[in-house]
Amino acid sequence: MSRLVVISNRVADPRKPAAGGLAVALGEALNKTGGLWFGWSGTVTEDGAPGETELHMRQAGPVTLATVDLCREDHDTYYHGYSNSVLWPVFHYRLDLADFDASYIAGYRRVNQMFARKLMPLLRDDDIIWVHDYHLIPLAAELRAMGCKHRIGFFLHIPMPPPLIMAAIPQHEWLMRSLFAYDLVGLQSEADVAHFTHYVRNEGSAEELENKRVRAFGATVVVRAFPIGIDVDEFTRLTHASDAMDTFLGMRAEYSRRRLLLGIDRLDYSKGIPHRVRAFRELLDRYPENRDSATMIMIASPSRDDVHAYADLRQELEGLCGSVNGDYGELDWMPVRYIHRMVARRRVPGLCRAAAVGLVTPLRDGMNLVAKEFVVAQDPDDPGVLVLSRFAGAAEQLKEALLVNPYDTAGMASSIQQALQMPLAERKARHQQLMARIREHDVHWWRKTFLEALEKSQE
Repeated sequence: MSRLVVISNRVADPRKPAAGGLAVALGEALNKTGGLWFGWSGTVTEDGAPGETELHMRQAGPVTLATVDLCREDHDTYYHGYSNSVLWPVFHYRLDLADFDASYIAGYRRVNQMFARKLMPLLRDDDIIWVHDYHLIPLAAELRAMGCKHRIGFFLHIPMPPPLIMAAIPQHEWLMRSLFAYDLVGLQSEADVAHFTHYVRNEGSAEELENKRVRAFGATVVVRAFPIGIDVDEFTRLTHASDAMDTFLGMRAEYSRRRLLLGIDRLDYSKGIPHRVRAFRELLDRYPENRDSATMIMIASPSRDDVHAYADLRQELEGLCGSVNGDYGELDWMPVRYIHRMVARRRVPGLCRAAAVGLVTPLRDGMNLVAKEFVVAQDPDDPGVLVLSRFAGAAEQLKEALLVNPYDTAGMASSIQQALQMPLAERKARHQQLMARIREHDVHWWRKTFLEALEKSQE
């Protein structure tokens, strides 16, 4: 059996419960092959030369974890700069927030070259390599330049933007050409695949071949949608564990007179959180029967508070929540409960189960697994309703949710009202269909399907 080598910006120990569903899913495959997981350690050193670092190796059971530190300059240009100040906003359609500093791309290329240089001596002849996410788009090209002949797959966890938005990135052709060094490129949705193929047709005179193959820039790559899922059984166990049940029972007792609407996000401009608050205000204005009846719980965990765009977002959100509470609140009813901190993962299923409506309304998202977790956490005999942005990748799969346009405040308020008024029979029918699809396409299916496609990609 070929050994699996996973490369990602950050490395997680798959044995730890806090590692998350992705780490657990990848850990299964890594454990089978005695695999290798390579990436940044998370440590930033204040000294050291750019592009130079030591390799750290440790064992996590049968899995080898190989990490490198980043010096301050590499961190600021590769991670904070190009990855999160160029690629993240552009891929989420926010050109207005992108910072196209010319120094960033040099750091991005330098760190990817350093990753390739440190990884090459660790590879065995029959390894299969799986590279993850936007931080490492050019990694395969760097490996190929060093003589790497292995099968290499890439999965993009965030959206692929349309061609005209992608074209705003300086040296965008170099970036997209880099993807043709892979054997397989996996994207979250069919819409992302369409954006990819449209770009390479326009910019690279691409030829679309059979079996999802695309030829451009003198190379051929397989491009397919592999919508990522969650570990349904693990999240179900979490839902019925004591911490989640205590949270559920506590919330049900505290809000026994009211219906709960729940949003759980990182505080990020892609999540559409202010739009959601405006829609809730519209709900209270247009449907006054929800006053003193519906409470929206907004959990927005901290995210890059040192960046101006995020600080501005926090200030805007706090103003909106305060305005709703000031205008509509009563002595015994606070319309919006806003929490700006992390909530323990073990409590999240209990919060989801207590909510009558789950609000997952990003302006753009690769997939959004919170939508799937909300569905799995529900009581099948009395399930809540998922209100989901049509701009989340999950919308392609979760068609029985109430799909909304987060830019349409009145329309979103109307859909929330529909969710609150939905009869039990309809809620159960929608939940049953959603659960079947989420279970069928879980995170284990995603991993297995991707690796099988990578195995066949060179045939």
